[in-house]
Amino acid sequence: MANSGSVRVGIDWTMTALSNVCIALASLALIVLISTFGWLVFGRYVLNVTPTWVEQLALLLICYITFLGAAAGVFEDSHLGVTFIREAFGDRVEATLVLLGDVVLAGFGLVMLLASIELVQFGWSTKLPMLNIPESYRTLPSAICGGLIFLFAGMRAGLRVYDHFAPAMAKGHN
Repeated sequence: MANSGSVRVGIDWTMTALSNVCIALASLALIVLISTFGWLVFGRYVLNVTPTWVEQLALLLICYITFLGAAAGVFEDSHLGVTFIREAFGDRVEATLVLLGDVVLAGFGLVMLLASIELVQFGWSTKLPMLNIPESYRTLPSAICGGLIFLFAGMRAGLRVYDHFAPAMAKGHN
């Protein structure tokens, strides 16, 4: 069972790295968003030439910021939740409800991934106005987010189950 600890550390490290990549990409998108709006203001009021592509790029970037941030929020378990009800039931019921919440969230992520893949495929032949790139680039972050929610919540549920049964399995091997 000594090896299971290193596997757990590897899983935690990988999930943390994925979450950090989401946050880094969302942060980069936010910097680009702010910069392009600076260019919009400069172009409109100083150069007297309004860059028309900024609005479409902003809409695209907001999709990436929102969905990547949401996936990282699921990993960090920082999303909105009402915990006082489940905490009132005691440790066993609370642990069961937390596990159930992770399973439901993983299921939601899977449904979101599958539905978003259809949107990505559907929008591939349509171009975004002003940017001249496929519409699928706007729906791609929802597919990525769904996959990451499925991965993060599913892995957390799996680790909760493992942590519950690992002590019993360790006693059986002694």
